[in-house]
Amino acid sequence: MKTALITGATSGIGKATAELLAQKGFRMILCGRRTEVLEQIKTELSSVTEVYTLNFDQRHLNEVENAFASLPDSWKNIDVLVNNAGNAHGLEPLSDGNTEDWDAMIDGNVKGLLYVSKCVIPGMKERNSGHIVNISSVAARQTYVNGVVYCASKKAVDVISEGMRLELTEFGIKVTNIQPGLVETDFSKVRFKGDEERANAVYQGYKALQPEDIADAISYCINAPKHVAISDLTIYPSVQSEPRTVYKNL
Repeated sequence: MKTALITGATSGIGKATAELLAQKGFRMILCGRRTEVLEQIKTELSSVTEVYTLNFDQRHLNEVENAFASLPDSWKNIDVLVNNAGNAHGLEPLSDGNTEDWDAMIDGNVKGLLYVSKCVIPGMKERNSGHIVNISSVAARQTYVNGVVYCASKKAVDVISEGMRLELTEFGIKVTNIQPGLVETDFSKVRFKGDEERANAVYQGYKALQPEDIADAISYCINAPKHVAISDLTIYPSVQSEPRTVYKNL
């Protein structure tokens, strides 16, 4: 039985992916900051597969390293890593930006992804097998006004994915970079500091992608035949033509 580790597994894309991969027969290592939610999801999925949880904030290297060091030997061989955890904070021009928001995005979306990957990759190289899925964004394809730092952080994910592919292909490790468009999750609620009215307005007037849609794509990529490697995948809702353009029926 293969083992998949998912960061940001307590909600949205991460949770949907955990549920789907559990159904597909993977053992799950679920990672997140909210202990109670992690345990709740563990209880739900334990009837389907084996589940282990790691509670840490990937923005902090010591927490990441301590969490991975705590893994029992029977859980150390990770076949699939889904780097899903990330965040967006604020929507202001650089001149008015909150530097704490910038740090949160760069630390979570870039450094955290690197920290987690550094803990997993050596084992994959030793076994000459594995699959890493990085969740980027269409924001990496086109920078938009007031989202410069977020877009930059997701562009970094694209570059890291490309670099991983260059370094790891010879070891039989696949790397997939997925760029979702608008997905209806808590993304906007976090970006707008809990302003639910403003967050909900982002998804009104059209059918946004759902977390399950991205989970389906991840499942397809990691279950492709051995000789098939999906390197990059961009997914929009059918009414979105690029990051800034959505055709709404309001």
